[in-house]
This record gives sequence, C-alpha cells and structure tokens, in this order.
Amino acid sequence: MEYGANRKIFRQGEPANSVFYLRQGKVKLAVTSKQGKEAIVAILDAGEFFGEGCLAGQQLRVSTATAMADCTLARIEKPLMARMLHEQHDVSELFVTHLLSRNIRYEEDLVDQLFNSSEKRLARILLLLAHFGKEARAETVLPRINQENLAQMVGTTRSRVSHFMNKFRKLGFVDYNGSGLTVHSGLLTVVLHD
Repeated sequence: MEYGANRKIFRQGEPANSVFYLRQGKVKLAVTSKQGKEAIVAILDAGEFFGEGCLAGQQLRVSTATAMADCTLARIEKPLMARMLHEQHDVSELFVTHLLSRNIRYEEDLVDQLFNSSEKRLARILLLLAHFGKEARAETVLPRINQENLAQMVGTTRSRVSHFMNKFRKLGFVDYNGSGLTVHSGLLTVVLHD
C-alpha cells in the first residue's frame, strides 16, 4: 500500500484488525486524550511493524498512525499474521525481535520521562531521530520535524523546545535551515551530563 505524507493510516478508536509493516518512509504514532491533547508516542522507520495490538486481543486502535513522508506499507490481516507467526520461523523471529526492541524503547522512554529534564529528553529524542550510533557522522533528521511535534514527543511546551534548540545550535550540536535539521554527535554530552 502507498500512503502520501500526512495521510492517516488508521485512527485511534477504529477497529484493530490488521498489522502493518513499514517498508519505506516514516510513520508517526500519536494518542489523543478525551480533552483533545495529542502526544506522539513513536516515530517509526522502515523495517518496523505497528498495529500489532490486535494480535493480543486489542479490539480498537489505541493510537493514530500517520505517514510523515511518502510510505510503502504491507497490511497483514490478523488471521494471516497469526498463521505466518505459527508457520514461518523467519517471520516469527523478525516479529519477536521487533517486539523486544519496541518494549526496550518504551521502557527507556518511561525512565527518561520520569527522571530526566526536558532538555535531556529533547537531546535524546533528537539523537534517536538522527539514528545516532548506527553511523559515526552527523545525520539529517528526515522528514523535517517541527518544534510542536518535538514538544509532544518530549512532553513539554513548544517554547521550551525552541529555547533548547537555540541553545543546542549555539553550542554547535545541531544545525537547521531550509534543508532540514542536522544533529551532531556532540549533543550526546547533554544526555550524558549529570
């Protein structure tokens, strides 16, 4: 399936009856409270599954999935995915690896939210979005992500994100202009500093 940027793949509250595999692009998972406040819970890259809650009995989607850039997805209906997990060892191994990685990431996010300042949380989010550690170089965050989205991911206000982004830029940790946001490895010092 092909989805253009900003197109909804599924919405919170819709029936949960399939799993998606992201072949290409980026997808945002966000939740909205009854009061209308939105929080971004994950930004997914190619090679990741989402919507897997249906396999554990989830009747309704607990988040909204939105394409952040042009995406190519595989939609796998729940019965087919269950059969593939039982019959195809390579698929079940890939899926279990995904689940464990996602669980670790959510645990790290929770610890980060509980114990770190918003400045450290922003630095960590920027490093994650730039895939820091996968390659030893500055990385451009694609697609472009705005400060409102960063604020939702960090759990703070847009004005605080703006303040920290200006500070990071002055220190040479990030560069941003019309072509996007580049994150430099020096930003890691913000995360590691106590």
